[in-house]
Amino acid sequence: MIKVDNISKSFGDKQVLFNVSLEIREGETTAVIGRSGSGKSVLMKHIIGLLIPDEGRVFVDGVNIDDISYAELRKVRQQFGVLFQGGALFDSMSAFENVAFPLRTFTSKSDSEIAYEVHQCLTMVELPDVGKKMPSELSGGMQKRVALARAIALRPRYILYDEPTSGLDPETSNTIDDLIKSLAEQLNVTSIVITHDMHSVLSIADRAAFIYNGRMHWVGTIDELHASTDKTLCDFVKANEYQIGPRS
Repeated sequence: MIKVDNISKSFGDKQVLFNVSLEIREGETTAVIGRSGSGKSVLMKHIIGLLIPDEGRVFVDGVNIDDISYAELRKVRQQFGVLFQGGALFDSMSAFENVAFPLRTFTSKSDSEIAYEVHQCLTMVELPDVGKKMPSELSGGMQKRVALARAIALRPRYILYDEPTSGLDPETSNTIDDLIKSLAEQLNVTSIVITHDMHSVLSIADRAAFIYNGRMHWVGTIDELHASTDKTLCDFVKANEYQIGPRS
């Protein structure tokens, strides 16, 4: 389980997070939603130790990651797979080498073992035959899927998705959503999805956490989201062209 305990963060004189708390439950998919600039991605960076809070603490499986050595933090980070918003593939590496990178960096597997693992990961994202292709030869959606294959290469316990459907057409977005659900089941991982795509949230998430102006405004299940009458939350959902209401 991941527990964010009353964290605050400022950059210069601009405070971005105000006493934010959140529990990410084991085996669930939690969507962190909110407007651009609300603090969603800053929260994600705290969860994997890329940022240290000014106040508060972040616990991963009971370990305060802000109070451990860098070597210990590296071990914690290996439990995470991260799909960055732009995919962040290495342009000079083929799809195969991109997926192989964490395996070469963090394991002592042989070349044949790495080749097998890479093929398995690419198959899971439904791209078994793109290993030789360079990122420039792939569509935006395919690049995201290769990046996702890389994110699962070390068989993480947690996967963080930063705006996974951003910039994608509806059909490709649905493909990514289907993969998020499929991988959660196949790998039995806990997923955190940073997004403002409400169609995606209602399709993939067990729970949603709504950040508003740097504060955790609302947290609940998707059924509770459908039933919510919270005006700020409902206004956000409507602004993202989705209607919520009680499920029939």
